[in-house]
Amino acid sequence: MDLRALGESLVAMLENVGIPHGWVLLINWILGAVILLGVALLLAIFLIWFERKIAGRVQDRLGPNRVGPYGLIQPFADALKLLTKEDITPDKADRITYNLAPIIAVFHIIMLFAVIPFADKVVGANINVGILYLMAFGALGAMAMLMAGWASRNKYALLGGFRVVAQLLSYEIPVGLAMLTVVLMRGSMNLNAIAQGQGGLFGLGWYVWILPAVFIMYFVAALAEGERAPFDLLEAESEIVAGYNIEYSAMKFAWFYLAFFLNTWVLSAVAVTLFFGGWQGPFAAQIPALGVVYFFIKVFIMFFVFAWVRATFPRLRIDQMMSFCWKVLVPMGLALFLAVAIILKLGLPSAVTYALLFVVNIVILVVTLKLLGNYTRDLPKNKNKRLFAPELPRL
Repeated sequence: MDLRALGESLVAMLENVGIPHGWVLLINWILGAVILLGVALLLAIFLIWFERKIAGRVQDRLGPNRVGPYGLIQPFADALKLLTKEDITPDKADRITYNLAPIIAVFHIIMLFAVIPFADKVVGANINVGILYLMAFGALGAMAMLMAGWASRNKYALLGGFRVVAQLLSYEIPVGLAMLTVVLMRGSMNLNAIAQGQGGLFGLGWYVWILPAVFIMYFVAALAEGERAPFDLLEAESEIVAGYNIEYSAMKFAWFYLAFFLNTWVLSAVAVTLFFGGWQGPFAAQIPALGVVYFFIKVFIMFFVFAWVRATFPRLRIDQMMSFCWKVLVPMGLALFLAVAIILKLGLPSAVTYALLFVVNIVILVVTLKLLGNYTRDLPKNKNKRLFAPELPRL
């Protein structure tokens, strides 16, 4: 089954009925948007259950297991509970900004679904600047959270909003460098073209094997962009209660919760597209429906790794997190970007180029880890301790 034929058949059927071509395109776009929205919302419900089960198993618990078989109905019960809760708005809140923030938080992520290729040319908008589109709309998340913190008129929410700007804008730099390095490799910003360029060789053409250090940098920075441990300082309960969303309740809080899981799924989908061949797999070019299956399997494996890390590692200090970005990831990203650009400019045979890229990636990764180890070992004990180390109170 060719999934691309479904849209073409719909357009042909509407035109045969006598509907003008402009209206046919508008109907086609609206249906595509509704389908993407439905997929995103249903996906988020499943992801909530999936991550709670993963966290339960990793932490020697059972996770949801009461409502429905294996707890599958638990997310629906939670959604119903949030629908029945009272929606409270602080008296001094900026109501327009306060109510607009959760909407932007969700819909800027749903907009990212439009350029993700689920199979060969099975994509909402197959644009030539897909990478720029991802970076532009991805940056709106920081604005939504800052709006929530500012409009709440709460000092803890405001502090969480400031942390959003500091963390997300900082970690967008290594994420962007990783994406641009892949663009150098493929010579295109089209996400479908990037996935196509990793075909053949039974998966050995995936960029994760050629650019392992670039993938590791993207993955670590994506943990921070997705507000996941050990970088979840935006919602550090022990320091700022619940961060930017402390004054939100009922369905407005649920929108932020929904955005959290959809954001991780999108980050996983982008990682699969850039480094793991996207929809590539056996017979995917001949049967696009298989490409959708391969794509979702890879994305859920990547999402599992994100959830695994979140359920395992403790939270960093805010100064450690920011130092790690600017002193480790950004220099590492610049070094990788320049090295890849120079090697590709040499014009060597493909096999030699790929081997050289792999070696350079390993060298830069080892040097970075060595320098990081030396830096942490030489830190004075008073700068390397836990943030909340027990101390006698100062009177």
